[in-house]
Amino acid sequence: MTTRTRRRTEAATGTGPEPFASRLLRWFDINGRHDLPWQHPRTPYRVWLSEIMLQQTQVRTVIPYFERFVSALPTLPALAAAPRDDVMALWSGLGYYARARNLQAGAQRCVAQHGGELPRDIEALTALPGIGRSTAAAILSQAWGDRHAILDGNVKRVLARYHGIEGYPGLPAVERQMWALAEQHLPADRLADYTQAQMDLGATLCTRTDPACVLCPLRDDCVARREGRMAELPTPKPGKAAPQKHACVLWLENASGEVLLQRRPPTGIWASLWTLPQAEDAASSRAWFERELHGDFDTALALRPIDHAFSHYKLRLQPLRIGNVALRERVGDNDDLRWVARGEFTSIGIPAPIRKLLES
Repeated sequence: MTTRTRRRTEAATGTGPEPFASRLLRWFDINGRHDLPWQHPRTPYRVWLSEIMLQQTQVRTVIPYFERFVSALPTLPALAAAPRDDVMALWSGLGYYARARNLQAGAQRCVAQHGGELPRDIEALTALPGIGRSTAAAILSQAWGDRHAILDGNVKRVLARYHGIEGYPGLPAVERQMWALAEQHLPADRLADYTQAQMDLGATLCTRTDPACVLCPLRDDCVARREGRMAELPTPKPGKAAPQKHACVLWLENASGEVLLQRRPPTGIWASLWTLPQAEDAASSRAWFERELHGDFDTALALRPIDHAFSHYKLRLQPLRIGNVALRERVGDNDDLRWVARGEFTSIGIPAPIRKLLES
């Protein structure tokens, strides 16, 4: 067996000088994050909330949202019983709003099926909305110390580099290989610390660009470091240009300076949030304006366009600002339209780019 083959085998099996998990935990004891708000106290509800918020969002962004959320809704039953608008307002600006809707739906299911508690079972957890295998494992390992492997983006990056795994991690065959390795590396105890250590290593040292290999506890037998392939691994997703879409939004003010907001449909982009009335183009906006409002559309002032990127496409919004408008009288109430004073913006769920526009 050559030296390279032996080292590759040791990296693949964790049979080098010191096991993978032991080195990682020793590093974590000194350099890990031990003062995150969901760690004190570390309850199942707080762990669950943090794991959902941390999906595709960095820790420093999540912390103030987490603290505000648990202050307003400190328990799972409180979340289940809260008005939807209150939940969306607490989430407003954090993005990926389906997470908030799934979180509340999951809480309501826990109240109905699990006595108001989060179930301590991976199958029951993954049956809840918005919880996949890795998130369920992270909850179980951190809330109860149960022995489950996680495989979030940080862990995939560490494993791809450490083991020299080629292929996009989102491909089923590659992901299966990573799950097997993640489970193989599990220690016998300290599962909560080990789970956090993996995430911390990927977030602070084994980053996407410019990884700090010289500080990494796994550097001695990391395949990517030894072969100078840190920039290549993990293999990126095959490139595909995101389509560009366009829309028009109406910033409408009444004689009192209140702004007209419209609730988005319960599914789709920005679902259930309050935003400026939106249409595909200026002509469609005019047609809606003349049907719903009294005012002069021709006085519209075109503001600087807003560019916003979603996961699957890019959106350019053209705001048109019109003052001195009023809603037409209609039979019955339109619960999806409301006048909002500027001081009330923080109390309702508004998409981040629209909030930024309104506060500019």
